[in-house]
Formats: sequence, C-alpha cells, structure tokens
Amino acid sequence: MTSRLSGRPAPQPNPRSSALPGHWLLQDAKARFSELVRRVRSEGPQHVTVHGRDEVVVIAVEEFRRLQGDQSGQALIEALQASPYRDIDIAPPRAPMPVRDVSL
Repeated sequence: MTSRLSGRPAPQPNPRSSALPGHWLLQDAKARFSELVRRVRSEGPQHVTVHGRDEVVVIAVEEFRRLQGDQSGQALIEALQASPYRDIDIAPPRAPMPVRDVSL
C-alpha cells in the first residue's frame, strides 16, 4: 500500500507485535523484560499473551498486595461486626448423639 502524501509505502504493522497497548507477546516480554517492568510502573498492568490468549498480567507489587488483602482475617471480623444482623444467633443446636450397641 502506498501513502497518498509521500508516495512511499505505508508502514505495515509487525505481525509479531501485539496490536493492543499494554499487551505483550511472550517472546517480546522475555526479550524486553526491563521495559515491561518500567511500563508496569508508568502505565499500569501489562498483559502477556501466549498463542494469542492472555495468560498472565504483570502488576506492581503495591497493587498485588492491595488485591491480596490482609491475611489476618481482620477484614472479615470487621465486616461481621458492622453487620446489622450481628445479634442473630446462628449457632446450631447441640444435642447428645444416640449411641448404638454394635457388639457382635
């Protein structure tokens, strides 16, 4: 294809490069890992594709920690304490189990 303005061929997209910003082919991500890391910091999450499918997303450690959440369970305790239904007794009733004689 020829550019109408310059008479030179229009640049063709590289078939190996990913068409979407923030998406990397695996081989490009491996070859340019430092750049991928810099883009995570400056542009946000970066997708890595294998055989045309998203396989992984590289994110900053701060985002990972935020998504991972507090592993202590404190958030669950706070949510239960904030519930308007916290006074409902949900403990199952306890009763002794009958014992059967299984002697031969």
